[in-house]
Amino acid sequence: QGSLVESGGGLVQAGGSLRLSCAAPERNFTIYSASWFRQAPGKEREFVALINWNGISVHYTDSVKGRFTISRDNAKNTVYLQMNNLKPDDTAVYYCAADRSNRGTIWWPQSESRYDVWGQGTQVTVSS
Repeated sequence: QGSLVESGGGLVQAGGSLRLSCAAPERNFTIYSASWFRQAPGKEREFVALINWNGISVHYTDSVKGRFTISRDNAKNTVYLQMNNLKPDDTAVYYCAADRSNRGTIWWPQSESRYDVWGQGTQVTVSS
């Protein structure tokens, strides 16, 4: 199976916005739930947000609540992360990950081993 493809990263000033996209490698690539993770320099990768298959169930890490919004377009097989009011602490490589077979990510979204497929990452840099 192919990997996910992230895009939309870049350099932005504090307070600015970016929208990340995560595209499945093929049209019939089933995704039960999808998440965004991030890894800042010198730190471990951390969970950011999750969305389930129909978009009704979403979870966020506390530090992004009220600023980030995860969404998905199943017709395009793409997941998005809208990031508003960005802060320098949001600087990281952002990865998307997919749970293709309901492996419990809804209950344990931070558990990286429950995700089947990952993207290569996209860099987000927020300047102060």
